[in-house]
Amino acid sequence: MGKVFIIDVSKCNGCYDCQLACKDEHVDNDWSPYAKPQPDTGHFWLKIYEFERGTIPKVKVTYIPRICMHCDNPPCKAACPVGAIIKRADGIVLISPEKCNGCRQCISACPYGAIYFNDQLNIAQKCTGCAHLIDGQDPHINTPRCVDVCPFDAIKIGEEGELRGLIEKAETLNPAFEKMRPFAISKSENVYRPRVYYLNLPRPFIAGAVYDPDIDECIEGAKVTAEDEETKATYTTVTDEFGDFWLKDLKWNHSYTIRIEKEGYEVWVLNGVKTDKDVNLGDIALIRKTK
Repeated sequence: MGKVFIIDVSKCNGCYDCQLACKDEHVDNDWSPYAKPQPDTGHFWLKIYEFERGTIPKVKVTYIPRICMHCDNPPCKAACPVGAIIKRADGIVLISPEKCNGCRQCISACPYGAIYFNDQLNIAQKCTGCAHLIDGQDPHINTPRCVDVCPFDAIKIGEEGELRGLIEKAETLNPAFEKMRPFAISKSENVYRPRVYYLNLPRPFIAGAVYDPDIDECIEGAKVTAEDEETKATYTTVTDEFGDFWLKDLKWNHSYTIRIEKEGYEVWVLNGVKTDKDVNLGDIALIRKTK
């Protein structure tokens, strides 16, 4: 079955411990035949991507750790003309530092941008899944450093069969996640078949604040509904004591009709709110009904 990684984005607070631990393990350390030393700068075999979502004051920050996806259908392996890239029986993909000829074709082929070039050694390098630790090269630790140091258990590694329950709930990272939405694509749609799975990749939100302009006060308890104009699915919440509302876990790149209702006020409706990004509708005035 092989090994898999599970990364729960909802548990990651951007502490960067995993990124630092990866550097600590591989910079100036020669783990041949797994990997030659990582350069001091320029390489991020594990990289934390930070996304600021929404606009002030309705802002959320999401952190997404990215490692080599150790794909079951690795385009880097197919692109290598000298057979320097191997896929082990346990699923881990490695670049042989002895065989690599520095052609850089694997770098161009990787859809996740996870392969880097070492100018000094003239070889391509990437996350090894800390295979040297898994194989027992260090008597004190037998798990990848990123997994070991995470204080919130956001990164797991295990046998595919043992983690089947989490895998069934998980998705894979969209190769275009840096520039396009959605962040996630389903396992069946991902042609590269990565062995790194993600939980709780962000879905879009629509947020705002509701107030009464006559008395310049926030409106608490207003019902806010988003109706998907394509599927007709509805999402509902109510405003809090500050008049704020957050409609969460919507669908990317859909259009919604927003409806706000409160007894004694005219119904407020806005059509065509598109979730190609997270949306802050700003301050919304509800008008009192005339008697």
